[in-house]
Amino acid sequence: MDWIQAFGWQSLHALAQLFLQPFYYVGILFIVLQYRRQIALERRLFATKLHGLLSETWRTVLWGWIGGLGASVLMAGVGATISPDAVVLLWVLSLLLMLVRVRFLCWAYAVGAIGLLQSVAGAVPGLRTSADWAWLIKPLLALDISAMLALVAVLHVAEAVFVRLQGARFGMPLFVETKRGKIVGGYRLQGFWPMALFLLVPLQQAGGGTALPWTPLLGGEAWLNGWTIVGFPVMIGFSEMTMTRLPQMKARATSGLLFIYAAAVLGLAALTAWLPFITIPACLLAIALHEGMVWYSRWDESKRTPIFVHDEKGLKILAVLPGSPAEELGLKSGEIISKVNGVLVKNKQELHQAFQINPAFCRLEVLDEALEKRLLKRGIFAGEHHQLGIVLVPDHEVMYYVEEKQDSIWAYMSRKLVGILRNEKRSKGM
Repeated sequence: MDWIQAFGWQSLHALAQLFLQPFYYVGILFIVLQYRRQIALERRLFATKLHGLLSETWRTVLWGWIGGLGASVLMAGVGATISPDAVVLLWVLSLLLMLVRVRFLCWAYAVGAIGLLQSVAGAVPGLRTSADWAWLIKPLLALDISAMLALVAVLHVAEAVFVRLQGARFGMPLFVETKRGKIVGGYRLQGFWPMALFLLVPLQQAGGGTALPWTPLLGGEAWLNGWTIVGFPVMIGFSEMTMTRLPQMKARATSGLLFIYAAAVLGLAALTAWLPFITIPACLLAIALHEGMVWYSRWDESKRTPIFVHDEKGLKILAVLPGSPAEELGLKSGEIISKVNGVLVKNKQELHQAFQINPAFCRLEVLDEALEKRLLKRGIFAGEHHQLGIVLVPDHEVMYYVEEKQDSIWAYMSRKLVGILRNEKRSKGM
């Protein structure tokens, strides 16, 4: 079949296009710096790392390819396409917006902004006919905003799936300060994926191109002239903070919001394709709904009670170090250590004293989320973590916490601004 051979050659050409794109390597570099910063923060907080730089980077890149191929198949069925010029413009605008807020790296903001700029350029006669601005206005007016909104929707479907499947394992335990000045445990769930996207693009002029064996939903007769494949990178990601939910529950809630947002934007893309005059409201809604997700998540957190605090039942677990005895025993975040070697424990000193009762063996009484009791036991060997790899929620003696700052790229990449700060009030006995 001719289309299979054509698809193979076009795929190789698109693959070469992808690897020649500098934005793909910019995305990978950003992820490496993110993990490097996260591991440094983990070492400062817990004297060990909970994630591996190389393993996490490779896993993220691999999932980016899997998600990119899935998104490419969806886009091929929809038939929404964007030009290489649009890709460059989206990346440049996204990187500029990221200087203001890291979350603005999301293409929802760039596509919304481009749609507004296109509407303004089309409404101002002087700009449309200006020779000085022709290099920008002409390609800007040629962009298909409905197709770009459809791409945003598909990317958020991929993001929702990634967050549902992987969001919890991106969780980094932290000590944070509440609005009332209390230090509690929390989790920052933050992940980015450099996706490799391959889009079918209809040829503009008839040239004997091979016909597709299916009919895309959008494009109509444009596909009769033949097609080609364009390869380019896309960056997707999410960032959440929770002190009131377990990481897996927060990831599930975030994933649900992303699915709803994707459905809404896909509807806006369809309306824009049929009714081009609503481009401005559609672009504004794409931005406003994305900001609405951020606002709702923060509002929801503010209405809940922090759960990563100790209570009278025992010591609550914030996290478990990977590969540790605690992980082997099946201990989980949010569970409570009630007794160690038969002794009730309500602070770190009592915990350490209880472990010393039998330095070679320990028996734990643990309460799960439903406060159901289970008994665990294990030998303790030389060289193992003094707390079996258990990271407890902070108490009144904690000396360090993470200060939440505005997430501009400068604050995000600078440990001085968003890294570890000394809790001076507690160090002075206040």
